[in-house]
Amino acid sequence: MDNVSIITVFTLSGLSDIANYRVILFVLTLLCYCVIWLVNVTIIVTVIVDKKLHEPMYIFLCSLCFNGLYGTAAFYPKFLYDLLSTTHVISYAGCFLQGFVLHSSVAADFSLLALMAYDRYVAICRPLVYHSIMTKQRVCILIFFAWIIAFYFLLMSTITTAILRLCGSHIPKIYCINWLIANLACSASVAKIVIPAFSYTFCFGNVCFVFWSYVHLIKTCQSSKENMGKFMQTCVPHLFSLTVVVVSLLFDLLYMRFGSKQIAQSVQNFMAMEFLLIPPIMNPLMYGFKLTKIRKRRNVNCIVNQ
Repeated sequence: MDNVSIITVFTLSGLSDIANYRVILFVLTLLCYCVIWLVNVTIIVTVIVDKKLHEPMYIFLCSLCFNGLYGTAAFYPKFLYDLLSTTHVISYAGCFLQGFVLHSSVAADFSLLALMAYDRYVAICRPLVYHSIMTKQRVCILIFFAWIIAFYFLLMSTITTAILRLCGSHIPKIYCINWLIANLACSASVAKIVIPAFSYTFCFGNVCFVFWSYVHLIKTCQSSKENMGKFMQTCVPHLFSLTVVVVSLLFDLLYMRFGSKQIAQSVQNFMAMEFLLIPPIMNPLMYGFKLTKIRKRRNVNCIVNQ
């Protein structure tokens, strides 16, 4: 009981052996974070400014890019500070806030990717009723529920974890997540088993919905060259985005649960950062180069600037 009252900060691990290349890592990380902001803000501003892009697919893409900025904001500023610091700690409240933002960002990613799959399904499989189904009002409602459901699940997880009695303060990672905080509990808890199960089921359900949508999309597109062209242009970037997110998360999740502690610390850190590095950069780049309207808009801006 006494240990509970004195825990005001958590210590983070993974950065103890970087003294010799601390500055190099700081510069590279800062560069990556700037690139993340550049590519995502470019897509967001392009969609907002160009009224021709005020369509469901691009609105969902804009939300996906905003979510990328939201999630990375919980990690990179703190990580950059830790790279230049000799002590790697985070406040009790800060740890839970970081965990909540990271978790809710991942959940929102899956929700938004599921909505984008539904949008493509209606556009290609039911084109005659697309505009009556995917109205701007309905799109806004779908995005709202995508965010609010993700927030609700992770808020419950965070609250359940926050009320635990903790008997330790060391987080074996470069950032906080609820599961690792729950591991510090003095006794077995619902937060460690049931709550994560709901979160994983939510994400898995979204992935299953996406694959179900693509089964119908592929069946529909096989009979029409025009539909196959639409599929290759708009669905391939979406499928790539989903694959990148799932693979990035699986690497970290499987290692965290079953991985060997003998793996080099630098490799552990990269796996921990992977879903905060690759998807936020690759998603806007893939859509920016693949989607015709965004590519044309970018080319027009380049010509005007010249």
